[in-house]
Formats: sequence, C-alpha cells, structure tokens
Amino acid sequence: MSAVLLSLVGLFISAYLYLYKLGKIGSLACGTGGCETVQLSPWSSFAGVDVALIGVLGYAGLLALTLAALQPGLSGRRWPATLLAIMAGIGVLFTGYLTYLELFIIHAICRWCVASGFVILAILIVALLDLRRLPRRQDLLSVG
Repeated sequence: MSAVLLSLVGLFISAYLYLYKLGKIGSLACGTGGCETVQLSPWSSFAGVDVALIGVLGYAGLLALTLAALQPGLSGRRWPATLLAIMAGIGVLFTGYLTYLELFIIHAICRWCVASGFVILAILIVALLDLRRLPRRQDLLSVG
C-alpha cells in the first residue's frame, strides 16, 4: 500500500513539473530559481522526450503495477514486487544521472526533482523489503 501512495506522490510531482513545462502554470513554487533553471535547460529532455513527462509515465506505470499487485489474484505473488524493484531501480539510476547533470553541468538544484528522487528511492526500498517478505518460490508458471 505504501508503494501506491509513493507512486501517487511521484506522479503529482512529475505532473506539476510537466504542467509548468507546457506553460499551464506560472512559476514553480521552489523557493529558489533552481527549479526553473533546471526545467528550462537543454538537459530537461532525454532522447527528445521531456524528463517530467518520462516521470509522469514512469510513476503512472508504477502506480498501475502496485494497484494490480493488490488484486486478489496477484496478492502474495513475488513477480509484481520483482518487476516493481526493477522499474524503481531503473528510475533510481536515471535520477542519479539527472542529479549528476544538475550538480555538475547545470549548476542548479530543483527541489522538486530532489523530492522525486527520494520518492523513487523509497519505492525501490519498499519493493526490496516486499521481496524479502514474500516466499521464494517460482510462481511465474502460475501467472495465468
């Protein structure tokens, strides 16, 4: 359940940043100019896709997976937690890359991005703890 709430928080943060990028909201509530500097930098897109949109899609995927894992047919299965850990791990690595860009290339810190980084790290920790809790058995054959 905590991964659901964390995914919602991450989705909110990413959507907020994406709405700013689309020009739907005025300035970012950040306290410093770091958020706008990061959001308007050339590194605010990755492979031609806005980083905030990648966040929206990623957190939406995590939310869908965590909600699906709560369904009676999947509850207690190991593979949803494994997939969640893999997805969150990729998110943590991507966030690490973006944080490197903020610190050493852009020279500005976006507090919302840092918050999103803590959220994705927390999701990874929750998924890993869930994996430790679940019994180790092969349930991939009984997915159907």
